Amino acid sequence: MEFADQIRACRLCAPRFAATHTAHQPRPVVWFQPGARLLIAGQAPGARVHASGRPFTDPSGDRLRDWTGLSEAEFYDRARVAIVPMAFCFPGYDAKGADLPPPAICARTWRAEVMAALPDVRLTVLVGGHAIRWHLGARDVTSAVADWRAFAPRGIFPLPHPSWRNTGWLKRNPWFADQLVPALRDAIRKVMADADPA
Repeated sequence: MEFADQIRACRLCAPRFAATHTAHQPRPVVWFQPGARLLIAGQAPGARVHASGRPFTDPSGDRLRDWTGLSEAEFYDRARVAIVPMAFCFPGYDAKGADLPPPAICARTWRAEVMAALPDVRLTVLVGGHAIRWHLGARDVTSAVADWRAFAPRGIFPLPHPSWRNTGWLKRNPWFADQLVPALRDAIRKVMADADPA
C-alpha cells in the first residue's frame, strides 16, 4: 500500500468523530505527492471538504487562492502543490455548531512522515494557528503573521486562516493585504515557475 493510501485508510479517530455532534465517519483528504515545491499547510477539512474529498472547496479556499494568486488548476496541481492539513479529516462540530479543533493524534501519527515524503518543498504557506504552532512553535497568529519578513527568507509565509470569521482581523491589519500578500504571490510565482517542466 502506498503511503498516501495508508493515510486514506486511517480510522484512528472513528470513535472520536462518532461522539461529535455530527457523528460522521473519518474521510481523510489526502492531496500531495513527492516532487511538490509548494506546501500549503492547512488546519483541517471543513464539512464541505469532507463531502467533496478535495481540499479548500469552500469560501475559505476561494479567499486563500486569491491570496496566493494561484488559479484553481494551479492550486490543485499535485505535481507542484502539496496541500497537507494538520488533520486529514473533518473534526466535526460541537453541539453549538462550532468547529472542533484538529485532533492532535493526526499530526503525531502522520505529519513527520509526510514532511519527509516531500523533500523538494521550497516554500511553505502556514494557514492558521494550528499550522503556525506546529511549524514555528508556540506563537499567536497575529505576532507570527506580523513577523512574516523574518520567515520569508526561510521560505515560510504564516497566514491567518482565510475563514470569514477573520474578516475583522483583516480590516484591522491592512498591512496584510498591502504588503504580505504581494510578497507571497511573488514568492509563489517563482516557485511555481521553477517547478514547471522544461
